[in-house]
Amino acid sequence: MDYNKLNSLSQEKYLEIFKALVKPRMVEEKMLKLLRQGQISKWFSGIGQEAISVGATLALEHDEYIFPLHRNLGVFTTRNIPLTKLFEQWKGTNSGFTKGRDRSFHFGSLDHHIVGMISHLGSMLSVADGVSLAHILDGKKKVSLAFSGDGGTSEGEFHEAINLAAVWDLPVIFLIENNGYGLSTPSSDQFRCENIADKAVGYGIESKIIDGNNVLEVFHEVSSIAADLRKNPRPFLLECKTFRMRGHEEASGTKYVPNELMEKWRERDPILNYENYLTGHKILEDTQLQKIRNQIADEITDAVSVFGLTDSTEINTNNEINDVFKEHDQILIDSQGEKKEFRFIDAIQNALSIALNKYDNLIFMGQDISDYGGVFKITDGFADEFGVSRVRNTPISEAAPLGAALGLTIAGKKTMVEMQFADFVSCGFNQIVNNLAKTHYRWGQNCDVVIRMPTGGGLAAGPFHSQSTEAWFFHVPGLKIVYPSTPSDAKGLLLASFEDPNPVLFFEHKGLYRSIKENVHTQEYTIEIGKAKTLLEGEDVTFISYGLGVQWCQEVIDDLNIDATLIDLRTLVPWDKECVEKGVESTGKVIVVHEDTEQGGIGGEIAAWIGENCFTHLDAPVMRVCSLDTPIPFNQNLERNFMAKHRLKDKVIQLMNW
Repeated sequence: MDYNKLNSLSQEKYLEIFKALVKPRMVEEKMLKLLRQGQISKWFSGIGQEAISVGATLALEHDEYIFPLHRNLGVFTTRNIPLTKLFEQWKGTNSGFTKGRDRSFHFGSLDHHIVGMISHLGSMLSVADGVSLAHILDGKKKVSLAFSGDGGTSEGEFHEAINLAAVWDLPVIFLIENNGYGLSTPSSDQFRCENIADKAVGYGIESKIIDGNNVLEVFHEVSSIAADLRKNPRPFLLECKTFRMRGHEEASGTKYVPNELMEKWRERDPILNYENYLTGHKILEDTQLQKIRNQIADEITDAVSVFGLTDSTEINTNNEINDVFKEHDQILIDSQGEKKEFRFIDAIQNALSIALNKYDNLIFMGQDISDYGGVFKITDGFADEFGVSRVRNTPISEAAPLGAALGLTIAGKKTMVEMQFADFVSCGFNQIVNNLAKTHYRWGQNCDVVIRMPTGGGLAAGPFHSQSTEAWFFHVPGLKIVYPSTPSDAKGLLLASFEDPNPVLFFEHKGLYRSIKENVHTQEYTIEIGKAKTLLEGEDVTFISYGLGVQWCQEVIDDLNIDATLIDLRTLVPWDKECVEKGVESTGKVIVVHEDTEQGGIGGEIAAWIGENCFTHLDAPVMRVCSLDTPIPFNQNLERNFMAKHRLKDKVIQLMNW
């Protein structure tokens, strides 16, 4: 290895790098012993790859964000996270970063500007985009550094993240640790280009290949690239050639690796070679070497004492439930002042405008939402009023903007992401259910993100523009789901969603946009998330619905002249059980109505809860009226037959006659 590129470094710097390089190796050697003793349950080895983590971390400023992988122990030790805290995390105790809720390196520490990873490694790259975007908007000359393995470059989110960074000129270093294998799959089965760096040309960005086992080369190149990107913001793809000397994790072994390949890379050990360089050039004396190792060994010994204790993890179910969401005591803003006739779409537009004026740190992202105003023209004129830096067009992409939204909130911003159609959210599903939904529960980071979802059928738009997707997310802890049915509720609940520090999925039925009108207060007001509204109080039948279903229920009530109770849930997570229970008590007969298909629909959960908790109040089975368990068709007659509304009246008559 050529270590002479940086022969101008001071002796102190050479030694600082050496200490930082040795420490993760010695920590990991201890962890492997504890793994065999059953003291920890899982370990992902980074032996042989330490030079990349250490060199890159040392090259950055201390307040620049790093997005590590599960093999980047050197990032954490170089950022001086106390070993005791790390050991507690690995053992899974309450004192760890994730309170025993996630393993090994799946955690973040904002104090150390480290963002916790999820197992879908490519997904973290777009989060780095968001942090860098926040820096650009705030005028900070900072870079973000996001790690990925060679296997992660096969994921679609690798493409989306780099493409977004390229389009927006974001100062992100995408550092790829190419160790030749994705778990056991060799690079030859991952991609056909000779090098990962070759992919950069397709995004119009620069790239470079370096020796990832040479800590000085890593330090030098990352330092140089970072300095350049701070002056001239843009993304950079850096491929570090290296090798993993142990299995993907310890249980997997290395039988799939040819012996000659292991021997080749064993000779290129980043620590041994750098140590030989320092001792050979009299930068490091034998006595110094032993002293450094002894100091690190003592630190490890002191910290590892936590393993001698019994598992102190306290089981507190209330804490588990309460930590799913960041605590938020909503202070309601009363509606007042003049009213104006708003269509549903006007109320949404008015709320968005109020939010942008109120929150200087609020950023909008979505396809065609800038100059074009979105496919429904809801943000028409916003780019002129608030600027294209705050009302941002994204590429045709869902996952990357959602990941970037998380990054923005980590850096102190608020974000709204508009899905062009709720159907398209499937392309960003992973970011929502595995990143946004779980981040606060895992390591306490709030996710101040609103995702607007134009949804629903009845407009003859076919199976890819008409689906009801709310039940896809209803099952996932950590997401709030709002689904209003009136213009006034749409405005008040949307403004409340922007106040909430948790991820909120805000569903807007397209069929309501221009079909209903209401006098709505023009000034700011909010409505409590999680509070249903009883629109009618009667004694015959209780209707429970949300969105367009509320209108269907009202029509049937009027048509049949029923003395009915009508409950508009408004919020699906959390949903108002107290209001539902009162509604059940008032009539003893309940019908739950929603546009979504029946199987696995939200109505089933509500019906089950009523059966379990309100059984003594029932005079008949809880009935559901839902759409057919088929994809939604295009033909208007077929669609009409598909929709729940088609069967609602007959079902109500059946229940009345029970």
